[in-house]
Amino acid sequence: MITLAVSMMVIINSCTASQKISMKSGAQLWSENCQRCHNTPSPSSFTPEQWETVGMHMQSRALLTEVEKNKIIEFLKQ
Repeated sequence: MITLAVSMMVIINSCTASQKISMKSGAQLWSENCQRCHNTPSPSSFTPEQWETVGMHMQSRALLTEVEKNKIIEFLKQ
């Protein structure tokens, strides 16, 4: 019974985290995930194609989800 309760809490908490991420804009995610480790370049520093490559590289380094990565890249391409 306790194991079931613990399992349910883990599932509920992970869903809540996913919902919080889905509500954040690319700019918010960029600020929270990219700028915490280093000064990031201006969005105009790279072409949209280059941002795609940077996003793929940084997704694994920053442990970003696919949704987070895509939102950040879309923000940087604007």
